[in-house]
Amino acid sequence: MAIQKDQQATIVISPPKFETMALRIIGESPYMQLRFSKKGEILNKMAQGSTAKGKKARECRDYEAEYKAAMYISSEGWNGIPASCFRNACISACRLVGFKMTLAKLSIFIEADGLDLTEGLPLVKLNGTPEISQMPVRNATGVMDIRTRPMWREWSCDLRIRYDTDQFTSADVVNLIARVGMQVGIGEGRPDSKSSAGLGYGMFRVGSSGEVTQ
Repeated sequence: MAIQKDQQATIVISPPKFETMALRIIGESPYMQLRFSKKGEILNKMAQGSTAKGKKARECRDYEAEYKAAMYISSEGWNGIPASCFRNACISACRLVGFKMTLAKLSIFIEADGLDLTEGLPLVKLNGTPEISQMPVRNATGVMDIRTRPMWREWSCDLRIRYDTDQFTSADVVNLIARVGMQVGIGEGRPDSKSSAGLGYGMFRVGSSGEVTQ
């Protein structure tokens, strides 16, 4: 015997409602970048197998090459910042206001301006002129080393933030980005660094619509 089904189904899941906001951010402190450039070295050691453990003559370091290797370059040739850096910083900033980070992961996204030439990572275009920075650091083994990285003293980005309107209002998004710029930061030496208290780098403010990008 056929079972008669209810013609009026109860809907408990609402459709996603997303909006996109454009914000210009202006650097308030230098932005320093360090791409994970050791990937090639790791792959090379794995390919060499046990022979990689033998003693080899130390090669001269090419600081200019290290400087360039630490950058994210788009397939169109411009410098960029991984879009994930801003998204992760937004999620981290939610701790400051008691908003669940697990919900933020599903509710806020940064739209990319292009893709990284090497790995295809989504990038946000970085406006400004880089310079070489060389600083002493201590490696995980405790050995002192010199780290060569690109640094932008003056910089800006135009962000496109896509957010779930059931979780955030437009004012929430602006305030969250402002907190990222004033309290979390992005890049090397940011206050929210996992390994230290940072150098005060990567700080920014939300710019007005009339400000010109560097």
